[in-house]
Amino acid sequence: MIEQHLQNTAEISWTDFEKVLIVAGTVTKVEPFPEARQPAWKVWVDFGPYGEKKTSAQIAALYKAEDLIERQIVGVINFPEKQIGPFRSQFLLTGFLTATERPVPNGTRLA
Repeated sequence: MIEQHLQNTAEISWTDFEKVLIVAGTVTKVEPFPEARQPAWKVWVDFGPYGEKKTSAQIAALYKAEDLIERQIVGVINFPEKQIGPFRSQFLLTGFLTATERPVPNGTRLA
């Protein structure tokens, strides 16, 4: 199964990877997203010099809203915006809710 997945995944160059803007930010607001197909939250994150951005994250089964507020997370902020039902997602919250080892300034680029 893994081998088949690897065959269907195009290899990218280091230059391609450098284009992905992976940065740290702090969750400022969380709201329910009842229109989502899977349990999800609407999440707003302060990315420092990149501003506040919002996303839909299917993590409601794993995290309570109050556990996310003020938590520092990692997101990809240079994908095009994506319409998810009635909500416009502006960044990708890493699917495994990556966190930094220690606090860093919002907007710090991670590689």
